[in-house]
Amino acid sequence: MAAIIVLIILVVVAVMLISMYNSLVLLRVRCDSAWSDIDVQLKRRHDLIPNLVETVKGYAAHEKETFENVTKSRAQAMQATNPAETGAAEDQLTSALTGLFAVAESYPELKASSQFTQLQSSLTQTEELTQNARRYYNGVVRDLNTKIQSFPTNVLAGMFNFVPRQYFEMAESNREPVAVKF
Repeated sequence: MAAIIVLIILVVVAVMLISMYNSLVLLRVRCDSAWSDIDVQLKRRHDLIPNLVETVKGYAAHEKETFENVTKSRAQAMQATNPAETGAAEDQLTSALTGLFAVAESYPELKASSQFTQLQSSLTQTEELTQNARRYYNGVVRDLNTKIQSFPTNVLAGMFNFVPRQYFEMAESNREPVAVKF
């Protein structure tokens, strides 16, 4: 009888350990997937920017420094490899885009251009999608980090090298999408 009780206890413990491990794996996979979603939206943003710059250049060719800032910031954002670097690089890119839109304000013909309006709309939509993807990613990171730090899962997490993830944060000044007003 004692052997059956011990066997039942071992089975229950094994099932609990398997369940805890699988929940950690599930959250890790969700973090990777959520980061991939952010990456897709940021790539879309980065792909829109050269078209936007070229459109504005057609009207304001003498604004060379503004175009160079956007181009340089875009290149840095595309090279970022982790949430902290990406957040900082995207902050710089948002600031550069703000300068580009300030230049565009000076050109009524540009503001009336359907190509510019369409690019502006696409960029705004991309900013919203990125914000939603960032919110989901940070929620999954929160869940994973909580599980990694909670007992008894923290013991298992340590044994299998589950490490906390970084949140994807933007600077306080750039928490809102790029404001595009004409």
